[in-house]
Amino acid sequence: MSKVRVRFAPSPTGYLHVGGARTALYNWLFARHENGDFILRIEDTDAERSTDESTTTILEALRWLGLDWDEGPEVGGPAGPYRQADRLKLYHDFAQRLLDEGKAYYCVCTPDELEARRKAALAAGTSPKYDGRCRRRGNDVATTGGRGAAVRLLVGEEGSIEIADLVHGPIRFETGDLDDFILLRSDGMPTYNFAVVVDDVLMSITHVIRGDDHISNTPRQIVLYEALGLPIPQFAHIPMILGPDRARLSKRHGATSVLAYQQMGFLPEAVVNYLARLGWSYGDQEIFTRDELVQYFSLEKVGKTPAVFDPVKLEWLNGQYIKRTAPDRLTALLKPFWEAAGVSRDELAGQDEDRLQRVAGLFQERARTLTELASSSRFVFEGTIERDRAAALKVLTVEAKARVRTLLAEIEALPSFTAAALESLFRTKATALNLKLVDLAQPFRVALSGKTVSPPIFPIMELMGWDAVRRRVEEALEEEG
Repeated sequence: MSKVRVRFAPSPTGYLHVGGARTALYNWLFARHENGDFILRIEDTDAERSTDESTTTILEALRWLGLDWDEGPEVGGPAGPYRQADRLKLYHDFAQRLLDEGKAYYCVCTPDELEARRKAALAAGTSPKYDGRCRRRGNDVATTGGRGAAVRLLVGEEGSIEIADLVHGPIRFETGDLDDFILLRSDGMPTYNFAVVVDDVLMSITHVIRGDDHISNTPRQIVLYEALGLPIPQFAHIPMILGPDRARLSKRHGATSVLAYQQMGFLPEAVVNYLARLGWSYGDQEIFTRDELVQYFSLEKVGKTPAVFDPVKLEWLNGQYIKRTAPDRLTALLKPFWEAAGVSRDELAGQDEDRLQRVAGLFQERARTLTELASSSRFVFEGTIERDRAAALKVLTVEAKARVRTLLAEIEALPSFTAAALESLFRTKATALNLKLVDLAQPFRVALSGKTVSPPIFPIMELMGWDAVRRRVEEALEEEG
């Protein structure tokens, strides 16, 4: 068997969405599992809609996910990716070959003429496919009449086409249902189906793994392979992704851009893990390392039915990865999110790395995203906080404030300002006053964090330091309520 070669071929007309990212991931995993090659090709022949900005964001998203490609058009690669706009001569050469062999012909029918015939066929209850009238005109029409000519493939009307799909199983099409479809438009630009086949041939693609919205394109592409007398790759069409309401995933279900999840504080390894499991399974295992995904991935385990995107499940999985993230990496990832949460860059720059890691470590057990972690921990740093008014009224009562003032004096008298010393003091005081520990700790939590929920308050107090704790608590005591 020849070396496995797969490709991911996005059109640069927007961002890389979740469905496209999963397709790229499945191609990448299959290639790595089979010790094959993963090729990246930008399909940018639609000059009006394709943009360099979209290409840049697609590449950025793939790099963030860690989906590296194996070669590019430059000698020695892997700079890449390939771009169809740079390959127009190749498509013209293949079209000329088919014209020379009598397997394609020029067509001078205008769009208006084609639309009028289509409407007439529908009104008559017949097939609206192209009626083949330019088949008989010969291949000299390109230079006559002053009209630009498209190139159409001559498609037979007998027989059938069978796809041995690696996900869906056998799929059958009747050749007679196809029309003589266009290969080159009158402006010389290749159509999608033609450019894809030429590129897949020249790139020696062995497996075409893509969304099942492309199943209808596959018979046309197989007809083209046969016309060119070239080997046909194996096809695997992946079911689409649905939203929680089982409608096709769209912006109304939330973010669909991969980079939006980066901006929302998701880790790339969590997104990769989630996308891999979105239609593929390996027993009951939910969390996979990248090496495990490569080891276990197979197309046989890809489901035939659409997968449902569950943002709650993704958040849970991301939280599991945050828990497992090393302190130094977590802190590096958090810095821009802390800034976005209101911690100044100067303040972060002035912090000891060990202290930042300790802050992150205290909050990482509870956080589902980096955004949430940064927001929940920002109160540890200097600066003002927004105190929950309802929580303050409930917890910081007149009686509680009196106890807090007494405790402040006792805290100041402690020989060391450590979590252990603080907890010991609070427990002793609670016993003496016949109170629960929470009755003393909760007013400090609300005073310091502005909320009623946080990680253990004593390590937080130690991290903040006595001066910051005293200032923040005294501010809370001065508030009316």
